[in-house]
Amino acid sequence: MNSPRAICFCLAPLLAPLSASAQGTFQNLNFEQASPVIIVGSPYYPYEVTAASALPDWTVTEGGVQQTQITENDPSLGAPWVVLIGPNGGNSGYAPIDGYYSVLLQGSGVPQVPAISQTGLIPAGTQSLLFEAQSAGFGSLAVDIGTQTVPFVAVGTGPNYTLYAANISAWAGETEQLTFSAQESTSGLNNWEIDDISFSTQSVPEPSPLVLTGIGTLVFALYRRFAPKRP
Repeated sequence: MNSPRAICFCLAPLLAPLSASAQGTFQNLNFEQASPVIIVGSPYYPYEVTAASALPDWTVTEGGVQQTQITENDPSLGAPWVVLIGPNGGNSGYAPIDGYYSVLLQGSGVPQVPAISQTGLIPAGTQSLLFEAQSAGFGSLAVDIGTQTVPFVAVGTGPNYTLYAANISAWAGETEQLTFSAQESTSGLNNWEIDDISFSTQSVPEPSPLVLTGIGTLVFALYRRFAPKRP
């Protein structure tokens, strides 16, 4: 029987040769343009930095309200927050997924959803959006194109991340806002570290017939296990 992990490995080879085509007007999709400026006198000194210096080209919001500061290598203990994970991760317990910088989105039990967004041109011919992420805690990540939340699926794994893909072909050639947000969670912190966002001309692969057969077998087995017994 095929497990979800097996499905990821089955699809991963199909995405391996994807080319990182021109990324339109979107910038800093791997967060490597960070040059954090520490806010002197901050109660979180030396960890609080300006959002503009830490995440150039991105807008940081919490509950829809733009934020002018975030922290570097200093995750929240319970509040919604956006964190720049820098070289070695400091004492944060995190490390960049790739390169020198990644972004950590921390949702919590309050509705002030933390998000990063950027408006740009989605290149013509784009079929899918790819990004690397790792999650910890409870809750989900939302990816929005404009006002539309787009579903994404795991298509591969790396040493410290899962590769996700979303079908965004409907917006190819259009200027739209791209948003990543860690959703509210009533069970505790909802942490998502993300990195290496890109657009691809390859479509999100459909599950193979073998995978679909495995899923069908699983559904049938569960039905037989839990279906009401006839008298």
